[in-house]
Amino acid sequence: MSENIKNKVVVITGASSGLGEATARHLAAQGATVVLGARRADRIEALAAELTAAGHNAFAVSTDVTERAQVKNLVDTAVKEYGRVDVVLNNAGLMPLAPLERLKIDEWDRMIDVNIKGVLYGIAAALPHMQAQKSGHIINVSSVYGHVVDPGATVYCATKHAVRAISEGLRKEAKPYNIRTTTISPGAVSTELLEHISEKDIQEGTKEFVSKIAIGPGTFARAVAFAINEPDDVDINEILFRPTLQPV
Repeated sequence: MSENIKNKVVVITGASSGLGEATARHLAAQGATVVLGARRADRIEALAAELTAAGHNAFAVSTDVTERAQVKNLVDTAVKEYGRVDVVLNNAGLMPLAPLERLKIDEWDRMIDVNIKGVLYGIAAALPHMQAQKSGHIINVSSVYGHVVDPGATVYCATKHAVRAISEGLRKEAKPYNIRTTTISPGAVSTELLEHISEKDIQEGTKEFVSKIAIGPGTFARAVAFAINEPDDVDINEILFRPTLQPV
């Protein structure tokens, strides 16, 4: 299962918890070198130390994905340390849900900065290296909310629709360079993302809903591994978790 993962250099944003942390653990266990980026330096440094102590290859770089220079530094550091970058997982995201009428404009701005610009900055950091290598794989995290729109989630849905559009454009433009592109659209996942919901009534209702149907971060990690493990000439365009929460 891990034949095409072993020895790959994988950069992961949002690696301090949830989907990113689970994916780092899963890929490291299959022989990948994981380069961890997140704002919470203490968490990714502890994770890198834990993985290294277990005999895996891991490196932590404090990174705020809303700062283009920091994302570039994350990817450049991976190349400096390991000679190349094989995979970039643009995973960092926020989900502070609220109806538009509550005018949570600061939250809208923050979601746009993290969920859209953060993905674009990851692409911008990776593309020059991957073009020079004539190989690479960029995995962007959208959501089931990138396929539908529900009340109270309008801006979040818009950001995740944007991720899908960016990913499809990248897929078409990057093919001549042998760069693969995958979009992963998970459904409800039990992670710290729910803590970003500042409106308590919505947070409580969302937590109750998620508790009934949520998948664990490990399922997402296995979807990432599935995409990476495919032969280099196979482009997995999108992995969508249906309402049944089974990847197809």
